Amino acid sequence: MTLEEKVMAKLKDAMRAKDTHALNALRGIKTAIQMARTDGSGNAIDEAREMQIVQKLVKQRKESLAIYEQQNREDLALVERAEVAVLMTFLPAMMSDEALETALRNIIAEAGATSPKDMGRVMGLASKQLAGKAEGSAISAKVKQLLTA
Repeated sequence: MTLEEKVMAKLKDAMRAKDTHALNALRGIKTAIQMARTDGSGNAIDEAREMQIVQKLVKQRKESLAIYEQQNREDLALVERAEVAVLMTFLPAMMSDEALETALRNIIAEAGATSPKDMGRVMGLASKQLAGKAEGSAISAKVKQLLTA
């Protein structure tokens, strides 16, 4: 079952339950997939691309959430939190901090990186290998920590 099929099934359930937060999040996924399909690149949307789309939507919602919390707009923050929760159900479980560190140590050894100058090379490998398993900001922070230690 593709992501789009899962979204459509959940969309019907959300309509029946009259869950507006879920409806907005699910419609966002559906729209993003449609936009990616018709972007003119001619590339097929595979499972990895679907995960990238959902991760991007989660990142956008989290950025909005941070702004709303900073401005003490709890009413808007509540909506963003609810939509993030719905979107997260379509992503695989994120790696724990220990698992991320172990994976990054292996990638650093594989790349032969020894200093912060090698961060770009390590990030390139890590982004490919850990796509969908960890957030880019978490990967970046941990790589920086490991290379400066």
